[in-house]
This record gives sequence, structure tokens and C-alpha cells, in this order.
Amino acid sequence: MESNGSLMSHQDRGKTHLSLSSHSASHYGSLVNSLSSLTPAAVEKPAISPRRAHIAVAVLCYINLLNYMERYTIAGVLLNIQKFFDINDSTSGLLQTVFICSFIILAPIFGYLGDRYNRKFIMIGGLSVWLVTAVSSSFVTKSYFWFLVLMRALVGTGEASYSTIAPTIIGDLYTGAQRTIMISAFYIFIPVGSGLGYILGSSIATLTGDWRWALRLTPILGTVGLLLLIFLCPNPPRGAAETHGEGVIGQSSYLEDVKYLLKNKSFVWSSMGVTAMAFLTGALAFWTPTFLARAQVTQGTRPPCAEEPCDTSDSYIFGAVTVVTGILGVCIGTALSRWWRDRVPNADPLICAVGMLGSAPCLFLVIFLASPSIPAAYVFIFIGETLLSLNWPILADILLYVVVPTRRATAEALQITVCHLLGDAGSPYLVGAISDAVSAYYPDSLEWSFRSLKYSFLLCPFVGVLGGLFFLMTALYITQDRKAAQLLVEGDPPTQQDPTPEPTLEPSTRQHSGADS
Repeated sequence: MESNGSLMSHQDRGKTHLSLSSHSASHYGSLVNSLSSLTPAAVEKPAISPRRAHIAVAVLCYINLLNYMERYTIAGVLLNIQKFFDINDSTSGLLQTVFICSFIILAPIFGYLGDRYNRKFIMIGGLSVWLVTAVSSSFVTKSYFWFLVLMRALVGTGEASYSTIAPTIIGDLYTGAQRTIMISAFYIFIPVGSGLGYILGSSIATLTGDWRWALRLTPILGTVGLLLLIFLCPNPPRGAAETHGEGVIGQSSYLEDVKYLLKNKSFVWSSMGVTAMAFLTGALAFWTPTFLARAQVTQGTRPPCAEEPCDTSDSYIFGAVTVVTGILGVCIGTALSRWWRDRVPNADPLICAVGMLGSAPCLFLVIFLASPSIPAAYVFIFIGETLLSLNWPILADILLYVVVPTRRATAEALQITVCHLLGDAGSPYLVGAISDAVSAYYPDSLEWSFRSLKYSFLLCPFVGVLGGLFFLMTALYITQDRKAAQLLVEGDPPTQQDPTPEPTLEPSTRQHSGADS
């Protein structure tokens, strides 16, 4: 392939070599028509059989379910953990923060590897570490709280490897409407898994009288998931769905990949929107059951927790609400995206903006209705979580169609790093720290224990509004960026030259070592 030639050429291995040099880059500011998918009009030769692809998605969905069950099991038994270790709110929030911090550190590494080497092997390694550390965290004793913190940090290895790579595999198995459906199926298990984490965690803690047994369920189920991943999940060629099953390969440095992504305005603004959403959902998911429990204590309808096991009924209810609203929100978001995408070119980020902006007043009402009426608070929790859940499948789909296949894992990793670093890595700790600072004025008052958490929650609606504005900015650029990614993959000649040179992704003369086996 010549250095200034076409974007596509066929090699002896049937792969397409992708170049993103300044000579071949399409103009990102050009006007384009609405695109319903990245699929060429011709009938594609699937890289993987439809039956095997469906099985692979089912396996990936199952593991995604377990990932989020593991993440929120801690929140489901938080009252018991606080009583067992005698820790305050800020220290409790640290358990979630260290988990996300390890996620942040490791995600870019797995993203780099995921664009270059065998993605299946990388996921297997990450999940194996997750299983070992998750089981180890369940054997902690009262005098070794630091060990629980350390193990919770290492558990993030599994999710860092899996969350950066699994969506890119689905993106290489399907395109267009099928991809949207499969991505929706994958992301519907985020709220479902989160809700089940609350429910099963609190249920097992109640049945056994020991919260540590709640941390042993997901590793057992995860072992089954690991075996299914080994035997049933393929590693399709990168970009296979867009290139008639042939795939795309290329060679570039990590710095070139980052420069390419930073020039993609849709990716940058949508990542900022995801960050706001992560901050919001991270704080609410970790603290809402505790907030509602304290509200009932101030109402006199529930006694304060004096010894284990504590009353975790709010974890059951909040978990069930999370499951229902997650399924409902993802289904509505998917339907809206499929209906409006062909009619409104920038429909996807507009739907996300509506979800974020609409959830903000609901969350504000929850904060002030919890004290006088728990049922009324749950009504607005239901509405707010449904609006937030509209975004899950759409956000993943946006990334897949505005980023070229050979840089999707890096894009996933960078988005995950930013959204967790500035989002849910700090939000549980920040809310807890604000709560501790406010309650310090009346440390022995149950009323102020509730009010302090209430006032710290006021930060969340404002972050929701900010996230909505970020998605509105995404809507300004997404049509151009989507067309640009399509031209790079399909090899259509650009209509005009981009005055700003793109980072070069030089074609390789062979496949990366260990890739796509």
C-alpha cells in the first residue's frame, strides 16, 4: 500500500489495512446525510456464524451481569460493614473509590493491548484475577480493614479488562440495527446486575448472618462465566462487521491513537457527558439505600442499627427498582434511537441529553421528599433512574460508530478512565466526606446524620444538568464524525482534504503478533 494511497488494500491474509494519515483523512467538518449504520449496502460475509455470534453475546452479557453484581454487593451490605468495622461515611466511600481507582489505572493498559493482541486471552487473564481477589476479600477479619480495601482495589482488574474489550467484540460481530440491539442487550445488564447486587448481597447477609458470604456468590458464578468465555466466545477480526468479514489491521503508536481520539469532537464531548453520568450514578448507587434508611430513622418508623445484622430492606427495594428501571430505560432508549436515527442525524446524543436533564429535577425532589414520604421518594427515584438508563446502550453505540475499529478498545479505555477518574471514583467518597463534615457539628444527632447526607446529595442534580449540556454539544458534531469514521473504514475517496492533518496510522505488512487468533 502506498503511503498516500487509498484507505483500503487487501493483503494475503484477507485483512484490510487502515491508514489515517493526513493524505487520506476525510474532512470532519463536511456536511453529510443521516446514516442509519456503518453497513455497506452489499450483503456482507459474516466473519463469525450468526449462531456463534449470538452465543458469544449471551456469554458476554452474563459476565457483564456478574461484573455489576460484584460492584454493588458492597453497597447492599454497607450498613453491616460500617457496624462491623466501626467506620464513618467517608471511609465507607473509600471502598468504592479504590475499586474504581484500580479500574482507572488498568483500563488504558487493557485498551492498548486490546487493539493489538488477542482480546479473548486478555479478558480471560483479567477475569481470573478478579475471581481470586473477590474470594479473598470475603475472608477479612475485623482488625484487617486495610486488607478489604486492597482486595476491593484489585477486583477492579477484572472489570478493567472486560469493560474495555467486550463492547469492541460485539462491534465486530454486528453492524447497524443488529449492533444497536446487541449492544442494548449487553448494557441492559448494567442496571440489572447493579440491582441484583443490592438484592442478593443483602439477602445472603440476612440469611447467613454474615455479610462476608455476600461477597462469595459472584466469584462462584464468575467461575462458570470464565469457562463459558474460554470455550464459547470467539475473537473476531477487528472491523470484520464493516468490511465483509475481512477485518482491519494497522500499526500506530499509543500517542497517535490518543491524538486521533482527541480530534474526534463527538468522542470528547460524549466522554464528558459519560463522566457526569458516572459521577451521578456512582454517588446515588452507593449511598441511596443508606440515605433512605436514615430518613426512616428520623421519621421514627425504624430504629437505628445498634448491632449486626442491620435492617437492609431498602437495599431490596432499591435493587428491585434499579432492575426494573434499567430494563425499561434501556428498552425505551433503544427504541427511541432506532426510530429517530434515520429521521434526525444527531438523535442519539439528543436522547442522552433529555435523559440527563430530565433526571436532574427528579433527583432534586427525591432529596427533599425522603424525609416526609418514602413512597413519594421512590416514585421519583423510579422516574429518574429510568431517564438515566436511556443512555446506557446509546453511549456505547456512539463510540462504536464514531471511532475506527483499530482504535475502539483504546477509545473505550480512555473514556472509562476519564469517566471514572472524574466521575464515580470520587463521588461516593466526596458525598461521604461532605456528609461527615456537616454531621461534625452535631456528631451524636440521628437527625443530623440524615441531614448531612441529604445536603451532600444536592451536588448530584447540578452534575446531571452539566452532563445534559455536554450531550447537547456532542449533537453538534456527531453527524460529521460518524461519516468520517465510515469513509476511513469503507475506503470512499474524501470529497476534500482536511486542513488539519490527522495522526498517521501506518499500515502494517503483517498482523500483530497474537492478534485475531
